[in-house]
Amino acid sequence: MSRLRSDFWVSAYLRRCAIEGLDAVLRRRGAAEAGAIFVKIDHLDGTASLYGPAPQILLEDSDERLFTLVLGAVSPLDVEEKMRREMSFDPDVWLLELDTRDGRHLLDIAPDQ
Repeated sequence: MSRLRSDFWVSAYLRRCAIEGLDAVLRRRGAAEAGAIFVKIDHLDGTASLYGPAPQILLEDSDERLFTLVLGAVSPLDVEEKMRREMSFDPDVWLLELDTRDGRHLLDIAPDQ
């Protein structure tokens, strides 16, 4: 079984967030078929976190999209700088953003490495 295309996954994720009452937006559209997906969480307290794709070694036997914490509870500017660097390296990335005080994000997190 092959992995769900990035554009389908993003569409489903944004819809699920809306159903769950989470404010989520698409900030940057990436490659439709297989662009890496990053999710910025704005904690609405002056901090933000960033989740990105889990390392490939953790995905060998899985068709799921698993995420890992890239930056946790840092300045939103730090997240923006990290994403600027990521986009200069890989122009096909997607960026989603959620505003949530409780940190709820509905992402499937990879087990500890």
